[in-house]
Amino acid sequence: MSMLITGIGELVTNDETVDGAVDDPLHARLGVIRDAAVVLGGGSEDSAPTVEWVGPADRAPAADWSVSLEGRAVVPGFVDSHSHLVFDGDRSAEFAARMSGTPYDGGGIAATVEATRAADRPRLRELLQQRVSEMRSQGTTTVEVKSGYGLTVEDEVTALRLAREVTPEVTYLGAHVVPPEARGSAAERAAYLDLVCGEMLQACAPHARWIDVFCEPASPHAFDGEESRRVLEAGRDAGLGLRVHGNQLGQGPGVQLAVELGAASVDHCTFLTTADVEALAGSDTVATLLPGVEFSTRQPYPDARRLLDAGVQVAIATDCNPGTCYSSSMPLMIALAVREMGMTPAEALRAATLTAATSLRRTDIGRIAVGMRADMALVDAPSWLHIPYRVGVPLVRALEV
Repeated sequence: MSMLITGIGELVTNDETVDGAVDDPLHARLGVIRDAAVVLGGGSEDSAPTVEWVGPADRAPAADWSVSLEGRAVVPGFVDSHSHLVFDGDRSAEFAARMSGTPYDGGGIAATVEATRAADRPRLRELLQQRVSEMRSQGTTTVEVKSGYGLTVEDEVTALRLAREVTPEVTYLGAHVVPPEARGSAAERAAYLDLVCGEMLQACAPHARWIDVFCEPASPHAFDGEESRRVLEAGRDAGLGLRVHGNQLGQGPGVQLAVELGAASVDHCTFLTTADVEALAGSDTVATLLPGVEFSTRQPYPDARRLLDAGVQVAIATDCNPGTCYSSSMPLMIALAVREMGMTPAEALRAATLTAATSLRRTDIGRIAVGMRADMALVDAPSWLHIPYRVGVPLVRALEV
């Protein structure tokens, strides 16, 4: 059965070659079609519908049935390529303390580890499903989910198995921080690193697509450059793709390590040297910026303009987590990227869709084009520009087809 979606006031395709696209600086590289239509086909219990035709509504082919969006805008579904959704517990008091001047150093993760370990699997599943539903209600159709709040073999495997129930983009993050019970001595820390790269990795790898590490020498709870290298190389040897938390709290080795090892993405990138920017510009590694973290920690925002002007691929994501950004809103991240990080609205929208898909090495999402998955988001407004323009207003939701 084919389905014609018509009455689209403005369609963002992210396909610059699409027939009928608007050609002006405001919509640069977005492949925007006004008064557009999309034809979808396929779809079953085992597969998602795909796009069969895109273009101006007056040229649309016939379909088995049709629906009109009555002038609303449509964009590719948001791709949230960095989140930590499997957790229990509350850290609102920590947020209040930061707003009162307490700096962030990563130590609060221990509180979430304690609460998550104490939660049973049905509760964690329920909380995860609620958060994914919340994301879809704001236009997110693809989400990456990390483990990292269990930090034991059993708890990490549980987190990954739950994450696999909601997304194929699952990341093993046993190297999130050193757990409290392993912080007493250098020997205990080394033993935990052995666990992360050995028994825990062997148990977790079958349930994950990616491995990640919090490479942050500025935090006593995270991992330095050599420790991070060991984690990433072990993950690579186990067949996992590489991702890195890097350069969040200060300048450090994270970006250079990510580029050297060919990581798909290095995330945060708040404090960068000229050499870091040059390395990213000469690589296939995406710099994923997380503006909600800076909003929630009062750190300086990353300079996206500097990265873009250097030719770096820039994505944005929520980093939805209980400590440094308990927001699931990609529209908010777009607005912050525009207001605080020097991105144009068009650049921010691409960063939240097409480039975020690139950071997951996905070629079937992030665009509305023939052969792509029918992952789209409906904007309850005549133009996609209302996403950053009407900040805080719930205009966007996943388009259910």
